[in-house]
Amino acid sequence: MTLTNQPDPPGRSLRAPTRVRLAAVAIAVAVAVAACGDDDASTTATTPATTTPPPATTAPPATTAPAPATTPATATGSLPVDELRAAVTDAMAETLQPGSLVLVTSPEGDWIEAFGTRALGGSDPVTAEDYFRIGSVTKTMTGTVILQLVQEGALALDDPVSTYWPDIPNGDTITIAQLLGMRSGLFNYTKTEELNRAMDEEQARAWTPEELLALGIGEPVDFAPGESFEYSNTNTVLAGLIAEKLTGKDIATLLSERIFAPLELEHTSMPAITDGAIPEPHPQGYMFGTNLSTLATSAELDNALPEDQQAAAMAGELEPNDYTDLNPSWAGAAGAAISTASDLAIYAEALVSGALLDPDVQQQRIDSVQTVDPAKPAGPGYGLALANFGPMYGHTGAVPGYQTFAGHDPERDMTIVVLTNLQYSPDGSEPANVITQELIRILYAEPSATVDDDAIDED
Repeated sequence: MTLTNQPDPPGRSLRAPTRVRLAAVAIAVAVAVAACGDDDASTTATTPATTTPPPATTAPPATTAPAPATTPATATGSLPVDELRAAVTDAMAETLQPGSLVLVTSPEGDWIEAFGTRALGGSDPVTAEDYFRIGSVTKTMTGTVILQLVQEGALALDDPVSTYWPDIPNGDTITIAQLLGMRSGLFNYTKTEELNRAMDEEQARAWTPEELLALGIGEPVDFAPGESFEYSNTNTVLAGLIAEKLTGKDIATLLSERIFAPLELEHTSMPAITDGAIPEPHPQGYMFGTNLSTLATSAELDNALPEDQQAAAMAGELEPNDYTDLNPSWAGAAGAAISTASDLAIYAEALVSGALLDPDVQQQRIDSVQTVDPAKPAGPGYGLALANFGPMYGHTGAVPGYQTFAGHDPERDMTIVVLTNLQYSPDGSEPANVITQELIRILYAEPSATVDDDAIDED
């Protein structure tokens, strides 16, 4: 599809699709899938000149975080907007976010509001039309394509991955369902020093999915298939390659034809692997430290900066680095997509309501969600490329520069989307998740669901 850079047309509702529209979407999906041929699509990698991120910079000390600027809110109904707004601004100050965008839709009303600025220390405000990298929300899209192929009889969830892709460690016993459910045991390639060093020193580098897979399967497996849960981007990259092999189309084409077009997501895209740009308008994307430095400390500090650097950041003496133009091909089918808040609201409801799948397959997907940590039964759950956080089903996403939450509660018919232009706060917390927990606390008048959990580690 051709991604347009225009804001939503005047009058477009903030509400996610109505049931009438969802029924139409389901028909459109069926038509689109039936129309998909076997034309080959290729992805050609190039390695552009390398770039290196700037080192951490210093700024004049500040005793408190600056109050984030806001752009005019759009709100309807009886939502407690003043309380929600205060919670967002407090969370932004706590996590040192330059900017964020929040959207809530529900039978009680709708609310969308942008906070802060697009650039650190700048005056250009975030707006409701801004594009963000949405990270691992992409996994739900790749997983949906696999489940559509299951519906079509192209493969089965209990098939071993070796049926479709050779030379995978334990490939004869890892099933397609275990790939989607993060229970394969395959090592997470994004934990390799090679990738993290390249993400810092070669930001424009274009990675093929085959290269990413090779990094993951080049390391020892973490456990026997089905023995445990461990979040691994290697799983989704392999799932994407299997979908490409079965259809003869690259993952960008598959997502466009099977998800973006049927849902009319005109501001959502999966960029070509050589494309490191974000459509305008967009905020700059930041992260504290570097990929290599946070890799070195993440095992002990959960993506947090060392304590002295945390203190410097909170005092305004240490600023985050700009990773806006990091080519997202390093994340591929596991996390390279780009979208807007309004598009994500439509997508989140369609994902959870089943507009993209047959009812029986959708129910199997919902039923597959189980706790990622048996010792924390109330914590996050994960299933067939779908997570749940308290009442919300959906996914989070974190890539250098950006962090996302997109979820829908089918019981209350409520959707929450939070987009931020900071990946991790100095203490390692994920900014969009911190905001989401506060929104859930207020909207449900109960203790917040555990959204920020180390077991679902996005990068």
